[in-house]
Amino acid sequence: MTTIDIFYQGHGITEFEQIEMHADHTIAVFKAMVVEKHGLTGEVLVFVEDQETPLGEHIIISEVCFERTAKLHLHHCREIAVTVTFAGQTVHHKFGPAKTVGAVKNWAAIKKLGMTPAEAGEHLLQISGTQDRPAAGTHIGALTRAPVCSVKFDLVPDERVNGAPEVVR
Repeated sequence: MTTIDIFYQGHGITEFEQIEMHADHTIAVFKAMVVEKHGLTGEVLVFVEDQETPLGEHIIISEVCFERTAKLHLHHCREIAVTVTFAGQTVHHKFGPAKTVGAVKNWAAIKKLGMTPAEAGEHLLQISGTQDRPAAGTHIGALTRAPVCSVKFDLVPDERVNGAPEVVR
């Protein structure tokens, strides 16, 4: 029987975890396993990475996989209200909790703030009021905890070190 590697994040699951499942299992089976493993309570929705709408529990795992893997997200919130501030401008949008930090950055920097892709590449999202700069592949839902279904970011320059220090002998 074919198996699928599922990588997932979610409400209270900040790092990606992995579970192997049979390709013919449903989202309901996946959800039940993860809810039990992590002790999640209440209504939990399952999303495919970067998709806005939750999956139906009848969906077969193999239908949402890419080359025998899937990236899923479990969350209590149907959407996350995102605020991004840069140079005195603030933009707002609601995303599904499985949207990646990288996709949110590109939306804010390029689509809303008018940066070129090259300029956007020189910036990162930082959680407002912190020094935390989540990786581009992090799901925004992993940065929140229900009942709070929002996250605020600042778009900041990426601090890069150009070159290595000269070695004196």
